[in-house]
Amino acid sequence: MDMKSTSQQTLARPEDENLGVGANIAYGFQHVLTMYGGIIAVPLIVGQAAGLLPAEIGLLIAASLFIGGIATLLQTLGVPFFGCQLPLVQGVSFASVATVVAIVTSGGGLPSVFGAVIAASALGFLITPIFSQIIKFFPPLVTGTVITTIGLTLMPVAARWAMGGNSNLPEFGSVTNIGLAGFTLLMVLLLSKLGNAAISRLSILLAMVIGTFTAWAFGLVNFSGITTGSIFAFPTPFHFGAPTFEIAAIVSMFIVVLVILVETSADILAVGDIIETKVDSKRLGNGLRADMAASMIAPLFGSFTQSAFAQNVGLVAVTGVKSRFVVAYAGIILVVLGLMPIMGRVIATVPTAVLGGAGIVLFGTVAASGIRTLAQVSYTNNMNLIIVATSIGFGMLPIAAPSFYDQFPDWFATIFHSGISSAAIMAIFLNLLFNHLKIGNSDQQSVFVAGTQDRSVRPAAIIDLTEGDYFTEGKLFDCDGKEIPVVSVEGAEAPRSAAHH
Repeated sequence: MDMKSTSQQTLARPEDENLGVGANIAYGFQHVLTMYGGIIAVPLIVGQAAGLLPAEIGLLIAASLFIGGIATLLQTLGVPFFGCQLPLVQGVSFASVATVVAIVTSGGGLPSVFGAVIAASALGFLITPIFSQIIKFFPPLVTGTVITTIGLTLMPVAARWAMGGNSNLPEFGSVTNIGLAGFTLLMVLLLSKLGNAAISRLSILLAMVIGTFTAWAFGLVNFSGITTGSIFAFPTPFHFGAPTFEIAAIVSMFIVVLVILVETSADILAVGDIIETKVDSKRLGNGLRADMAASMIAPLFGSFTQSAFAQNVGLVAVTGVKSRFVVAYAGIILVVLGLMPIMGRVIATVPTAVLGGAGIVLFGTVAASGIRTLAQVSYTNNMNLIIVATSIGFGMLPIAAPSFYDQFPDWFATIFHSGISSAAIMAIFLNLLFNHLKIGNSDQQSVFVAGTQDRSVRPAAIIDLTEGDYFTEGKLFDCDGKEIPVVSVEGAEAPRSAAHH
């Protein structure tokens, strides 16, 4: 092997590895299964709030799959100025649900939602250069905190999935559902333990397939709905009417866009950290522009704001498959699903409880990746411990108590109702306050600093010691093993108990 090819391999980015068509399809399909429940949840909720018929809700779902695929291809493959070229799956952002439902139910209808998304995303597109410059404020202290919080905030999602997904159904939380989730989790662990690398990497997908067929064997899955409905359908532009632009709706949606920009920045940096590749401000900016461009196009076909899916960051961490081409194939599969509703119906047969079993591993791995990043941080003679503690605690508030911000203004509640954006904002702010703005810092800022210091001894305590003296079992000895009396300041020999202090 010549030196040139060796240096090229050394300089190659891990995300540029191409595993071949077969592996790309298999791993890509695994990504689709992981995020499918999340991507169809938003159009499902919005369609029901808008009072649409099931067939029209189906069109919203198809549009979301189609645009999610296009956005994923743009993000992973990239064109000049657009796409971070990282293994990130894009889809409808859940952060927009509350605002979209509020606009729909306040009389604006879907056209007002689509207009607000287009305008707010255009504003978001204009401010991406500002966001891309904040990368210097994302050291491992901040990224580790945010990655950990992403994993922790997703755990309630895994729990709801494991319980059955729909709390209105009588079987929600049943032993059957949780047992099915537990069985799927067991399959993930067993398949991961097998020596075969391919099976181990596909453990999530295989476990979900096994879980689905096990559920079918017990009569918990009905495949009859797969053949009902059209096989092929192209999302129709402006099917729900031309977008309308209302100032109040645009302002409230712009707040959502700010949250999405923070979350996507965190996801881009998180996946870069997990696959150990460099993410600079240019790359971050390209990723955010792809996000906003996809969000501007989405309403034309009947979809909503797009963002990176945190659960798929977890899948990258679990499988160790770093290739962006795998996720690009996931984008192709999403486009096909958007054009072929029958394929969407096939994936929809996977029981939510099965997703929950896989979700426990996926989301737990995200948190574990964050903890691994935080292990690189120095906690000696600084305030980093309190920064991590406060930021994670702040991020957990809306997760532990979803109604925590209900009495606050809508714009404030929208921003801080997301545990991810809450933790990110707090971590960035505290990092700036304690590690960048040194004015006002003292040697002993708080008990947290004292708790993180290395042990120290006053000079007066060692002035009478000589080379070779040592202390053991409460007694002081010289280098020859002879005990040295410990005396008080007045010169009297101290009692033995004093030597223990």
